[in-house]
Formats: sequence, C-alpha cells, structure tokens
Amino acid sequence: MYQKRQIRLAAPKTYVAKILYTQNTKLLRRIRKVFWKIFLIVFFFAVTAAVGFYYRKSAKDSGDFILAGRNVGPWLSAFAYGTTYFSATIFVGYAGQFGWMYGISALWIGLGNAIIGSLLAWVVLGRRTRIMTKHLGASTMPEFLARRYDSQALKLLAALIIIIFLVPYTASVYKGLAGIFSISFGVPFIWCIIGMAVLTGIYVVVGGYMATAVNSFLQGVIMLFGIVLIVGSVLAGGGGFMQSLEKLSQHTSELNPNLNGSLVSMFGPDPLGLLAVVVLTSLGPWGMPQMIHKFYAIKDERSVKLGTIISTVFAVFIACGSYFMGGFGRLFYSAETVVYDDIVPTMLTKTLPDILIGVVLLVVLSASISTLASLVLVSSTTVVRDFIGSFIDKIKDKTSLLLIRALCAVFIAISVVIAAYPTSMITTLMGLSWGALAGSFIGPFIYGLFWKRTTKAACFANMVFAVGLIVANAFLKFASPTMVGAIAMVASLVIVPLVSFVTPKLPKATVDSAFVAYSDVASRENVA
Repeated sequence: MYQKRQIRLAAPKTYVAKILYTQNTKLLRRIRKVFWKIFLIVFFFAVTAAVGFYYRKSAKDSGDFILAGRNVGPWLSAFAYGTTYFSATIFVGYAGQFGWMYGISALWIGLGNAIIGSLLAWVVLGRRTRIMTKHLGASTMPEFLARRYDSQALKLLAALIIIIFLVPYTASVYKGLAGIFSISFGVPFIWCIIGMAVLTGIYVVVGGYMATAVNSFLQGVIMLFGIVLIVGSVLAGGGGFMQSLEKLSQHTSELNPNLNGSLVSMFGPDPLGLLAVVVLTSLGPWGMPQMIHKFYAIKDERSVKLGTIISTVFAVFIACGSYFMGGFGRLFYSAETVVYDDIVPTMLTKTLPDILIGVVLLVVLSASISTLASLVLVSSTTVVRDFIGSFIDKIKDKTSLLLIRALCAVFIAISVVIAAYPTSMITTLMGLSWGALAGSFIGPFIYGLFWKRTTKAACFANMVFAVGLIVANAFLKFASPTMVGAIAMVASLVIVPLVSFVTPKLPKATVDSAFVAYSDVASRENVA
C-alpha cells in the first residue's frame, strides 16, 4: 500500500515537470531563433556608432560636416553613391512590386540602374560636377543653381522642392525597412518604424559626411555578400533556376492575363510600363540632390575614374540581384489581395534559415541606413544653408552646424508620421518623390554643367512644370506615379533647352565665371 501511494503522489510531479520542460524548450527555441538576428543587428549598430564617434572630431565646421573637406577617395565615394541609391525602397518595395508585375523581365530595371544610373551618371556628371561645384563654392543643389544662374529666387524655389519632396522619400525607406523587421521579429509595424528612426537619428547627428562614407563602405560590403546568399537561397527554394522558371511560366500576369508565359518572356507583359520604371529608377539619380551630392566631395580626377568602375560593379550585383530575386515572388507569396510591400519579406522568411534571415536584416539595414543618413543630411542642410540662408545674410558656422543637427531630428519625425500612414505604399511614396525631385533638377543641372546658353527662366519653367505635374497626378490620378515621374524627367530634358532659346541669355560674365573652372583644371591637371 505504501508503494502504491508513492506512485500516486509521484505522478502529478512528473506531469508538471513535463509541462515545464515543454514550455522551457519552446522558450529556448524562440530565444535561439531571434538571438542571432538581435546579435548581428546590435553588432552592426555598435560598429556604425563607433565610426560616427571616431570621425566626429573631423567635422570641425559645417563644410567638413557636409562634404568632408571635398577629400573623399574613390572607394568611399563609389560605395556612398551605391548604398544611397539602393535602399530598402528598392530591395523591398520596388523589387517586390515590379518583380510581381513583370516577372523575370524586371531584371531590365537592374541593368538600367547599373548602366544608366551608375556607369553613365559617373561618366557624364562625375568630373564636371566635382569641378564646377568646387569652383562655385556650392555644397548643395540650390547653392549650385543660385551661383550658376545668378538667382537667389531659384535657390529658394529649389530649396522648397527639396524640403517638401525628400520627406516622402525618407518615409518610403522607413516603410520598407520596418516592413521586413516587423515580419522577422513579429513586432508591431509602428514600433519598428520608431525604433529605426531613433537609431537613424543617433547615427546622423553624431557623424558627418566622412563617417557616412566610411559606414557606407562597410555597409556596401555586407550588401554584396548578402545579395549573393539571398538570390541563391531563393532559387534553391524554388527547386533551382530552371525549375523556378518553369513554375513561374505557369503563372499569368494581371497586366496581360491572355498572354501565356509573359512572366518569363524577355520584355514581360507590359513593355511600356517596364520602360517607365527603367527611366524613373535609372535616370532619376542624375537629378536627385542626395545622389549628386556624392560627386561634390570626390577628391580628384583619378578618384572619379576609379569610382566609376567600382560604382558600376556594385550596382550590377545589388540592383540586378534584387530585381532578379523579386521576379520569383509569385512562387512564394499568395494572397487574395496582393500587398506589394509584403512580397519580399514573405519570400525571404519562407526560403532562408534563421541565421540567414539575420544576414538579410543586415543587408536591408545596410541598404537603408546610408540612404537615410544622406536624405536627412541633405534635407537639413538645405533648410539651413539655402532656405534660412536666403533670409539671413550671415549665420555663424557653429550655429549653422547646430541647426543642421537639430533639423535632422525634425525631418526624421515627419518621415515617421508619413511612413506610419497605412495606405501609403512604398512605390507610391517613391514615385512621388523621385518624379518631383529628378523632374525639377535633372534638366537645369545637366544643362548647367554643359551648355552656356541655359537660362534661369528655363529652370523656373521646368521646376513649375515638374512639380505641377506630380501634384496634379497625386489628386487626379490620371496615370501611375511611376509613369508620371518618368514623363517629368524626360520632359525636363526637353523643356530646358526649348525655353532657353526663347528667353534672355545670362550675362556673359556670369556664364564665363562658371565655365572657366574647366579651363583652369585642364591647365592645372593637364586634363583634356
């Protein structure tokens, strides 16, 4: 009897122990699942912050803070350009949406980014931008326009456009970044946005442009390794390249449901729409202030030439890899209502082990943090030097530097509010921003570098047209933001020369004082 009692008493203890063991095991698995993700992210931010604090002393004044003394070498310049170009907006938003819409033909977007957005941008703009902006003493796009065309009004208008339309761009990056973090960690979307904003704020305020450039190099290396792993894992998840193509060919596109196999065809179901995306994302950097800004800080001619090669190779890997991956989104994502921003995060969580998810998070962080830093820096600098500076003749340099840092927090806060708005898709925000900014500046900037006949009236007319077109489409919605943005960019290259022919020329002394920069450099550096 005694033995039976012992057995009956022991049974409940064993049952409880099993329950506790099971619960503890699940907890340990959950902890183990997120440990490497958290560790990699914490390590990433620790290194980023360390670089920022290290180079903080080098930013002695606002000029050093903004341009690093125009002494940045080829590798840092090229990686700064590339990491600013390709953020979470491209990796998550554009790769997801356009990969879904166009299938494997979305690869043309990546090739356009590499050839037009990187190679030709550096070849055509790199050298002349470095020379003329240095000669004119311009640190921002509005400053360049003001001194090239001798117009403070043009400077003020350009500053307003940048202030208004860079914010949606920043918001789109936050939205893409927070989306993948939300799915990976199961944390509410809004808290991911706020967390990223706080970290970005610390990063931007502490470090100047040199810290940004060094961090961009480190982040770019992570992106190169990460994109290779991601593409390989996605293809493996689909059964290999040929099998993935075969599976994709069985899907039909909503753009052309009667065309079988359109998602694996060369130009996809909508060639015209695809061309618009190529133009928007590839030609856009030619007029985007935060992209052009990288050319201001380049050290010398050699750095431009070498930077051209490095930037192009980087773009081939990152851009082509992202859109190629996005083209297979239909194999992993299915829903009654397609949410484009969720496609890439979903397909990655289905194909990658936990440790590689951590790598993906680093890739997205790396692609986004540098972009965010550039956007916030350009926005705050524009407010202080170009907007406030238009009304106040002289601002002490220390005051200027303090205002730039303070305004970084303001722009981050506004961007967070926009990013948290639930109906704003990444591509919508991106199209709105890129169309307005590049459409406003691409013509005035390019012709300003190359053509003496360009007039200030032509620049005003173009900016009014570009902004008017983008804003009108935002309310009337007569075409997609992507299509309208591409139209604005192409129109800019036509409007500026046409209006220049029928409006008064600039004084010869004003034009000559700008273009003499090329002659001086050619004679000094023996450059043709």
